Amino acid sequence: QVQLVESGGGLVQAGGSLRLSCAASGRTFSAYAMGWFRQAPGKEREFVSGINWRGTSTYYAEGVKGRFTISRDNAKSTVYLQMNSLKPDDTAVYYCASPRTPYGLGSKSSEFEYWGQGTQVTVSS
Repeated sequence: QVQLVESGGGLVQAGGSLRLSCAASGRTFSAYAMGWFRQAPGKEREFVSGINWRGTSTYYAEGVKGRFTISRDNAKSTVYLQMNSLKPDDTAVYYCASPRTPYGLGSKSSEFEYWGQGTQVTVSS
């Protein structure tokens, strides 16, 4: 059974930084792409970033390019999202996600089928 557990959320002032972590278990982590999504109050969940199974390709939503960085540590079965220059519009619940099928790119929302419970990120102005 795939389990994804996020951590690292919190309250930060605009311009600050946070690093989210997602620990995965239940299957061979290194064979699967990973992704981060977010959902703000009253809005649909949106793709934030993805990384392919090898960790050699990364993908970002336009609004976070240059500010967020996704990475993975296959030895720790963990994916990270480093968030810098945070803005109030980044306030949301952030979810870690993983696809059902291995060896994917992690570039499209439709790839992802497993979800963590989410971690709240609040950016104050």
